[in-house]
Amino acid sequence: MIGFILLTLKIKKQKNYSVKGAEIFYKNKKVAASFKKYEFYRYLAKEGINYKNFVSKRVVPDDAIFVIVNNTFFVLEMKSQTVGGSIDEKLQTCDFKIKQYRKLLSRLNVEVKYIYILDDWFKKPEYKDVLDYVISVEGCSYYFNYLPLQKIGLPVPI
Repeated sequence: MIGFILLTLKIKKQKNYSVKGAEIFYKNKKVAASFKKYEFYRYLAKEGINYKNFVSKRVVPDDAIFVIVNNTFFVLEMKSQTVGGSIDEKLQTCDFKIKQYRKLLSRLNVEVKYIYILDDWFKKPEYKDVLDYVISVEGCSYYFNYLPLQKIGLPVPI
């Protein structure tokens, strides 16, 4: 299961996958790159993008993965909850956040998707409305406890 710990640590445990720095390989072919938290901004700087030219305040992903085959950045937010509170409300921000990431990445001509990886707390009936909202926002989705590799275009280990 992928989520709640570093994405790259989970991926490199999958058969035929390896990770070197931020680069992810499948059968020795580069298939993706992963950028945790502020590594995302180091990547943008390397690409000549100053975030201040696009957004007034940084949005910091828990993780982001660029999948080469589909030219898509997947912004991943891991949410875990044990009691009701402010994390509940963060699920309602996906529309704003995906728009911010799209502005930041617009010069790279890539697709942007925003995915929540949620723990079982969010399976409760009281989250139905907010989860319906998340999937109503174009480019936003969620999964419980893991990220299915095939859903983001990465090869499924055989």
